[in-house]
Amino acid sequence: MQPSAKSLIHDIYRAETKKDARTAYQRFQDRYQAKYPKAVENLMKDEASLFTFYQYPAEHWQHIRSTNVIESAFSTVRLLTAKTRGQGTMATTLAMVFKLAERGQKRWRRLRGYKLIPKALNGVKFINATKETLAA
Repeated sequence: MQPSAKSLIHDIYRAETKKDARTAYQRFQDRYQAKYPKAVENLMKDEASLFTFYQYPAEHWQHIRSTNVIESAFSTVRLLTAKTRGQGTMATTLAMVFKLAERGQKRWRRLRGYKLIPKALNGVKFINATKETLAA
């Protein structure tokens, strides 16, 4: 990927406000529509979900935009199941995977802004993800 295209994509999802993100999104479209129409079309297709994380508290953004939580959980299970040859029946495999996940859970960090999760689940609207601009 071209460094300038990557930089513009970073500008989209690292913007402080939804308005700034949409401006960066438009800049990306304007600059790369002619040269990379399929990439721009793909980005445009997902526009509705692209800016969804602005409706959540800023403390949650790091977790929403990252797959590290999922990757680290599965890497533990994958590593240890690969070492065990012939896990046996489906039931023993599921039990082993459950125990590995349970063990890995002890190392998980608490989500940033975890106290805001009930508000997000109960439909509290966040505008540009800041607590000061909560709309009840």
